[in-house]
Amino acid sequence: TLTQLRIFGMCCGGYLFLFSKPFYGSSYRRFQLMRFSIEEINNSSSLLPGVTLGYNIFDHCSDTQNIPGIFNILSGKDPIDPWATRHGNVTKVTAVVGAFTSPVTRTVAPLFMPSHIPLISYGASSSIFSQKLNYPSFLRTVHPNKDVVDVIVHMLQHFQWQWVAFLHIDNDYGNDGRNVFMKMIQDKDICLAYTKKLDENTNYTTIFKQIQIQNIQVIIVFATERVAENVIEFAIEMNVTNKTWIAVDAWSLNKKIPKLSGIRNIGTVIGVAEPDVTIPGFNKFIRALEIENQPGEFCNQFCNCSDLNRSEIVRAENSFNFPVYAAVHAIAHALHNTLQCGDKKCHKNSTSPHMVLSELKRSNFSLLDHTIEFDRNGDPRFGTFNIIFWNSSGEAEVVGVHKFQPSSHFSVNESKIQWHNSQVPSSVCSSECQPGFRKSLVGIHKCCFKCVICPSSTYINSSEDQYTCLSCDETEWSPEASTACNKRVVEFVPFEDAIAVVIMVGTVCLVGLCLLTSVLFGLNFNTPVVRSAGGPMCFLVLGCLSLSSISVFFFFVKPDVASCILRYFPFLLFFTVCLACFVVRSFQIVSIFKIVTHYPSLHRLWVRYHGQWLVVLTAFILQGTLLLIMYTSAPPQPYSNSLWHKDKTILICELNLKVYSASIALFCFLCFLCFVFSYMGKELPKNYNEAKAITFCLILLILTWIVFATVYILYKGKYIHAVNASAILCSLYSFLTWYFLPKCFIIIFRPEKNTQEYFQGLIKTYNITNN
Repeated sequence: TLTQLRIFGMCCGGYLFLFSKPFYGSSYRRFQLMRFSIEEINNSSSLLPGVTLGYNIFDHCSDTQNIPGIFNILSGKDPIDPWATRHGNVTKVTAVVGAFTSPVTRTVAPLFMPSHIPLISYGASSSIFSQKLNYPSFLRTVHPNKDVVDVIVHMLQHFQWQWVAFLHIDNDYGNDGRNVFMKMIQDKDICLAYTKKLDENTNYTTIFKQIQIQNIQVIIVFATERVAENVIEFAIEMNVTNKTWIAVDAWSLNKKIPKLSGIRNIGTVIGVAEPDVTIPGFNKFIRALEIENQPGEFCNQFCNCSDLNRSEIVRAENSFNFPVYAAVHAIAHALHNTLQCGDKKCHKNSTSPHMVLSELKRSNFSLLDHTIEFDRNGDPRFGTFNIIFWNSSGEAEVVGVHKFQPSSHFSVNESKIQWHNSQVPSSVCSSECQPGFRKSLVGIHKCCFKCVICPSSTYINSSEDQYTCLSCDETEWSPEASTACNKRVVEFVPFEDAIAVVIMVGTVCLVGLCLLTSVLFGLNFNTPVVRSAGGPMCFLVLGCLSLSSISVFFFFVKPDVASCILRYFPFLLFFTVCLACFVVRSFQIVSIFKIVTHYPSLHRLWVRYHGQWLVVLTAFILQGTLLLIMYTSAPPQPYSNSLWHKDKTILICELNLKVYSASIALFCFLCFLCFVFSYMGKELPKNYNEAKAITFCLILLILTWIVFATVYILYKGKYIHAVNASAILCSLYSFLTWYFLPKCFIIIFRPEKNTQEYFQGLIKTYNITNN
């Protein structure tokens, strides 16, 4: 006994009927393939043995003409009465194959969902059908739009096309394709420069003018065959040339468009296509087909099929053939499992649509080297896409492939593509920036920008952020237009540096000369020269000069807090004592010759209370206190100066002059007093005039620090430390060489001038001259 189960099939665009719709050989081929698939199953001894599949197929191209037919099939023998009481499940449909397009499927699918009748589409790719809440019994053997768009995006990235137009049919299929495309390119270097819906009222002149104005070289046409034909025909008519056209699987294998006159002028056409899977026995089935020669109603359409021949059907576009074949076989295998069929017979003779649906969702069988499976959304987990190119012969030549399983893989053989300009065309809004330049957006599109060079001490990491120049670390540097930072060379003057060695040798010599001068002065302590030079105070000055020189050695070590303090503290403290001693000495010289005679009482007070030592002690305590406060509150800090040189870091000690202004002010005030008193004694006896020597030493001191200030302003380098140390050393040498060494010369080489009689004679001569 044969059990009959009915499959309801829908195809679209197959015939020329009353409403003058165009005839498409590809749709007629799919219609015949659906018939072949069912008859092949009915003739199979292993699949559904003893079961015959009945079927209804009709051409769904008009909702008003076909919806009543669907109601009739769903209702059983009687027409549907909306107000009648329903008695049981009266439908005679086990499963439905179709419809081909997304808009038609969206129209009819809700009629089957409440009863959980399986609806398997071989062409509806809109993403909405993956929503199982609304379409619980929908499955498909064609990849959804997201997979097609994924291939297109891979293609754009492979050829580095960033500036594209997206023309799409104004229906569920095209609008969904555009939305998926826009979402998929959000985080990629691809910009949708122009998009337009296509319908029967489309103004193609405006579209192509806008594309030309925006300099778009790549045009994606996401539309059906009929709409794609209109687009290409208008492009040829308007002389649109040298563009790259990307065709989707709905029209990439079209046989008519590549034969149009002038098709070569529009540029290069590449696209995404279902792979050509040979269906064994189908061509033989077509050749044995008897075609109706008289006009009549066939599959609910009125068709004059007298012009059809078998060769045309065989040569017709074979896109979506395997999805049709797979859809019918998926239902057959689900029925096979539902009816508990074995090798020779089935153990059950009836089933229900929801049972078939459950088995369909668990499909896992082999068909022509494909493993037919569905994911949780009813989308296929099998199949690939071919990358095709329309060659000069008008044939769709396979140049690449995109695989989905087990993981996404895109590959294309560029050598097979004959580009219209003999090389891979470019489609960008702005050319890529050179290394070291950042992008500055112009307008709303991320692909439109101007290139701005990254300044020195910055770099750009284009792999992470193409719009921002990043600052280098303090220990790094970079020239303009850099993509990475270089380590700065850290510089300071070490002990072993030649200049440091010379300066430190000079410092040691200074200390040695001070020591020898002290010994010489000690041996000749009671001589007039030593007494006139200051007597006991000379030893204090020589000692402080030696102690001041300690600062010099700390300019030639790597700066730290301690070395920064010792660079200035000994010099500021002990040289202040030296200046105080010379202030006292200058005052004493003037008082001997001028103040004693006019103010004897003042001189007596000075001598009684040891005024010279009080002044020196006061200066020492005051300067020491100031330095202690300043070093405690804001000690000089080591500082890595990266401003002087772009590729170097100079280690220096940062001294806040505002904090140390009081100490420096005291230093300058002592210099001023010393200069005033010494200047007052410029007319004293020539050979007795220490005031002139002090004045000359002060002038040298001032000149030394003026030179240092000038060099500090003009020179920016590590040897600024050496210049600073030299300034300190020259300050010390100015007093040693021009105040003490001349007196040593007199003591050693001119002893006749180092007598009491000689000095008294000078004083007597001065008094006679000035009286």
